Amino acid sequence: RNSPVVREFEVTRAARRRSKKRGESHSMQDTNTTGVSASLPVTVREKKLHWPPVTSFPRVLFSPPSALLGYVKSQNLDESDWTNTLYPSPMSVFEDGSFTDEVNMSAVMLKEDDPGEAAAVSLFPEFLQSYLHHSSSAVFDLLEDYETICQEKTLQKLVLRSATTQQKTSKTASVAWLLEQEAVTWRLITSLYRDRIQTAMEDGLMMDVTLVVDWLESIAKDDIGDFSDNIEYYAKTVYWENTLHTLKLRRDKPMAGFSRPLVTELDPDAPIRQKRPLADLDREDDARLLRYLFTLIRAGMTDEAQRLCKRCGQAWRAATLEGWKLYHDPNINGGGAELEPVEGNPHRCVWKVCCWRMAEEEQFNRHERAIYAVLSGNLRQLLPVCETWEDTVWAYFRVLVDTLVEQEMRSSGLSHEELEELPREYLEASWTMEKVFEELQATESKSVLEATREHYHVIQKFVILSDLDGLMEEFSDWLGRTPPLPGHLLRFMTHLVLFYRSLGMQLKAYISLLVKEKQLELIAFYVSHLPIEMAVTQYARFLEEVTENEQRRRCLELASKAGLDVAAITKTVVETVRERDSEEFSHHDLTPALDTGTTAEDQQKIDIIDWLVFDPAQRAEALKQSNAIMRKFLASKKHEAAKLVFAKVPKDSMREIYHQWEEQGMNMPLPAEEENAIREHLCIRAYLEAHEAFNEWFRHLNSSPVKPTAPAQAKFTEKVAYEMKEKEYKMEFENWQGRLEALTEEVKERIYNVLLFVDGGWMVDVREDAEEDSERSVQMALLRRLCLPMMTFLLLTVLQRTARHQESLRLADIIASDQHRLYEVFTREELQKFLQKMRESSLLLLDKGLDPLGYELQS
Repeated sequence: RNSPVVREFEVTRAARRRSKKRGESHSMQDTNTTGVSASLPVTVREKKLHWPPVTSFPRVLFSPPSALLGYVKSQNLDESDWTNTLYPSPMSVFEDGSFTDEVNMSAVMLKEDDPGEAAAVSLFPEFLQSYLHHSSSAVFDLLEDYETICQEKTLQKLVLRSATTQQKTSKTASVAWLLEQEAVTWRLITSLYRDRIQTAMEDGLMMDVTLVVDWLESIAKDDIGDFSDNIEYYAKTVYWENTLHTLKLRRDKPMAGFSRPLVTELDPDAPIRQKRPLADLDREDDARLLRYLFTLIRAGMTDEAQRLCKRCGQAWRAATLEGWKLYHDPNINGGGAELEPVEGNPHRCVWKVCCWRMAEEEQFNRHERAIYAVLSGNLRQLLPVCETWEDTVWAYFRVLVDTLVEQEMRSSGLSHEELEELPREYLEASWTMEKVFEELQATESKSVLEATREHYHVIQKFVILSDLDGLMEEFSDWLGRTPPLPGHLLRFMTHLVLFYRSLGMQLKAYISLLVKEKQLELIAFYVSHLPIEMAVTQYARFLEEVTENEQRRRCLELASKAGLDVAAITKTVVETVRERDSEEFSHHDLTPALDTGTTAEDQQKIDIIDWLVFDPAQRAEALKQSNAIMRKFLASKKHEAAKLVFAKVPKDSMREIYHQWEEQGMNMPLPAEEENAIREHLCIRAYLEAHEAFNEWFRHLNSSPVKPTAPAQAKFTEKVAYEMKEKEYKMEFENWQGRLEALTEEVKERIYNVLLFVDGGWMVDVREDAEEDSERSVQMALLRRLCLPMMTFLLLTVLQRTARHQESLRLADIIASDQHRLYEVFTREELQKFLQKMRESSLLLLDKGLDPLGYELQS
């Protein structure tokens, strides 16, 4: 946005919300208005914007170069004057309840030499009040408040009503532009620094670039306002209706003198294939539609663009905008009874190559080429339609995101070998944020080059690059120049410096030095002087590297002494390590493999639970976090790792949780979250005990005593020795047999404890009034589908290997029982395997002269 474009108040965020409420009353007033102008519908083509002559706007010191030229360009988005929402309607002055107040304010302000500056002078005390009102820990609430204050000024209305002198209007427009740029800059800072401080992303570049794209699209979306409603004037459900009408006339009146050749077919490829044009009106409508579509995509409103395509009879074009989505088939590893819908494009690479080629095709409309350049990452074809600094930066960063995604897909193996290959200029691109701004300095567009030197764009560049030193040097350079900077820019710079000071950048640098030097005794004190949220994140990152138990205890003591929120810190440490996991829940195979090895990453997750067991008051949190870690381990068949996590939780934890609740004088039951966590802990214990019992049974089964072999032609002494060994074998075998019977009974009991878990079943919450945790609910449901069939097959193995076939057949009744509904967790393949096992037991019973269920045959 190179110009102080003054937009009607309905385009602003707050007013757009108000405009919805005014819609009905506005339409009622219109219907009651007398006169021809009130009774006739007004189209976009009939709307005209009244504005003082461009030549009357002198360039002011702090307004951007070519500002008014940019304004005129923005009004000429297409020849149809589509901006009918960008100026007040005749009735708008009567719709606003504060009209009288604003007229009074305007009357006072217009007497000033600079009405814009006079109207915005209240920003100075308002910013101070906001700064004093917010605590040092609520830095991002403060930034959002700054943005809101800038947006709430009514300079747009004031400019439209101030026709006394064009000099005043120019100054007011410049102030409006400054405040608009300030508001979006606060928005950028809030978005980037909230992510940089509150999250520890492994791929910081990808997140930063994505946030910048979102920011630029949000600016464009604010500028669009509700313009998409206006293009309904041109939306037609019939595709190329004028061409269709002309072709019908030629068919009905072949000798009517139609000389100009037109397409004879109306499929989307007809103009290209036949090399013939459409009717003039259809070509104009297509050009207008494509311009609108690009505007929507530029604002991040791809869904709205697709809706518009369908509304205009171009569903095929809406489908082309859908091809960017990554392909995902949830049924591959799901193993569920019901098929889930497949997402994304399985031929995404072919689609992307086609988009690239369309962007390169010169016979297409320039905005159509730009649309497919966005989708394919073709920067060269995207830049020609980018006329402002924001548009150009968006183009570079959008392509940078696309390139990073493509590189990640190829490096991770998600992108399979394709028939089509993207051009080398795309695949070999090595974009960085620094390189993007270097390219902007060398752009051929004079307007964009001038915009790169504007104050707020320079600030935005350094914020995006996270170059605080460069920004401070730039501030120092500006302050040394003459004439002085605008007052509002100075106010912004001052509060930006205060923001950086509240972030404690220097303090963070010193803390990083202390961490590097392992000065454990000093770190907590300095961290305590950071804002609360930042202190929690910073100390949690430090604790991740502390591994010795005594050092951990000491660090927590120091944190408590320094006044830090120890509970929040330890929880953050555990969640950060726990969530650093790319593995997904996957269905067990049905092989007899008993366990999967424990990796170094697994061991880190096991050890991290120690942070939550130092303080008895955190036992409930320790239970919840250990449950979450064990769920992942069980899904991966890492039973030994799960046992190690279970062993980390003190045995008296459940008693301690109840005791703490009673000490608080609570007569009501435990909170639902804690009660469900205790039940889940018991479910996991039952499963681990069953698995351990099976492992012990399996080891004993395969360690039976070896029967001695009788020596051939043995002497008397050898026969005596053999008889002694045989007696020992029989005694050992009896002991082994007895032990096997005991272990069989034990493993049966343990597995049945899982299959028939009380009060609703294994891994099923009893309390439904707990706060919703969708991820936990999904994982518990998946664990039922993963583990219960496995337990069933382990029990079948035990019963069949010990010749308890009649008992194994009774297991079918339990699986089919409507009381337990265990059959719901089996896949079709698992049920087929289960029935095959039942068949084997029945055949063995028949071989023993019994009926298929193991009962004696009736003679």
